[in-house]
Amino acid sequence: MQAEKSTSQPQQQSLASKMPDAFVILFFVVLIATVLTHIIPAGYFETSEVTRIVDGQEQTRTLIEPDSFTYAGEQDEGARIFASGGGQGFFNYAFEGMVSGSKWGAAIGVVAFILIVGGAFGIIMQSGAVNNGIMALIRRTQKADKLIVPMMFLLFSFGGAVFGMGEEAIAFCIVLTPLMVALGYNAITAVLITYIATQIGFATSWMNPFSVAIAQGIADVPLMSGKGYRVTLWAIFTLVGMAFTMRYAARVKANPDSSASLDADLHFRHQQQQALSNNFGPVDIAILLTLLAGIVWVIWGVTLYQYYIPEIASQFFAMGIVVAIIAIAGGRMTMNGASEAFQKGAKELLPAALIVGMAKGIVLILGGDDATSPSVLNTLLHHAGSSMASVSETGSALFMFGFQSVFNFFIASGSGQAALTMPLMAPLSDLVGVSRQIAVLAFQLGDGLTNTIIPTSASLIGCLGVARIDWSVWAKFAWKPVLGLMLMSAAAMVVAVAIGYQ
Repeated sequence: MQAEKSTSQPQQQSLASKMPDAFVILFFVVLIATVLTHIIPAGYFETSEVTRIVDGQEQTRTLIEPDSFTYAGEQDEGARIFASGGGQGFFNYAFEGMVSGSKWGAAIGVVAFILIVGGAFGIIMQSGAVNNGIMALIRRTQKADKLIVPMMFLLFSFGGAVFGMGEEAIAFCIVLTPLMVALGYNAITAVLITYIATQIGFATSWMNPFSVAIAQGIADVPLMSGKGYRVTLWAIFTLVGMAFTMRYAARVKANPDSSASLDADLHFRHQQQQALSNNFGPVDIAILLTLLAGIVWVIWGVTLYQYYIPEIASQFFAMGIVVAIIAIAGGRMTMNGASEAFQKGAKELLPAALIVGMAKGIVLILGGDDATSPSVLNTLLHHAGSSMASVSETGSALFMFGFQSVFNFFIASGSGQAALTMPLMAPLSDLVGVSRQIAVLAFQLGDGLTNTIIPTSASLIGCLGVARIDWSVWAKFAWKPVLGLMLMSAAAMVVAVAIGYQ
């Protein structure tokens, strides 16, 4: 038995080492995107301002004119190998991707978020309080660990459904990954109960303000309508996801060598062995209470004041500063030690931050996500919509779901994808005979569930980064459960057409 253990781990490591990592995969995706810009002509739409009265308040949106698609013609030159003057070429994708967007989202905002949160938690982890607290918790609650997996999965799924949690899961991954490993599970289990749970909730939500509400508003569907079917889907998807996670976690606990994230698990176990030399004392209690208060502060800000990336990053930075002061006063570290811990924490998440920026370069190569500027994405959107006119109702609903799932690879932002696709999908649903509510359902299922595996999802890459799981390792593990969720979604679309979902 021992001999089997000694050979299985090197075999898995050898297999993982043969798989291309996320940087290699992204490079070839960008290369393919560059070639596509010379094959598929770019196009653009016209937009118009539409004002509506929602809940007694006047709201103005900029919507695409569905019949306004025009090929760029002479403006379409295809992506160059190298572009000067701040232009977009193949060799520019890394830099231009990194500096694209704003502080409110991908790429530059998410990159800064990952590095600052990573640095702050570098200080927190260096203090030893988290690991000391975990070991003390385990000693006092020997049998309670079986409740943690289902309880956390349910809470994060609910958070995804109600608050649209996504990027926020990165911070919880940092805290819960060492806890899961200490309890005998693995780093993948931590990602399942946090980020994957939020995305299941996100995809089946009945009130997510960042996807369902925006899509329904654009499609002229009453906001928060269709709750009954969506709540049913949320319950079914959450129960299935929870059962899968509990089964997988139990298997890993019974046989740790079966873990698909052995390298990450060993890293966290090594950290915990180092922390065993410290006794759980007043300094640990003060740091953990600071951490708890900080997380409550984040939840308070997100739920009541819609705090997002800039505020949440600053909140975690403040947490790191306060923890450093406590640790220095308690003799746990020096001021220079706190600085080194911050740098180390940020450095460990640097690969995740780089991938987020480079993945954004794919969209830039294809012409960007602006409907009024020539891009290959606009052309694909136009032809996908037009091709649905001759398909049956059920076929159209499935086509919408499949298209939204593929399109999410390029536009991982839920609100961005809704703004770009729903102005076309909503009137097309009228033509093919399915309700606009079904078009919204196709969008939210396609948008949310593919976020659990695509390398262009900043939230997924961030969570994998803090859990120290390479994307290629994750993809090898996750493709089967994600395929299962996609098949469940397709079934949900068929049922929606059958019951005339409105």
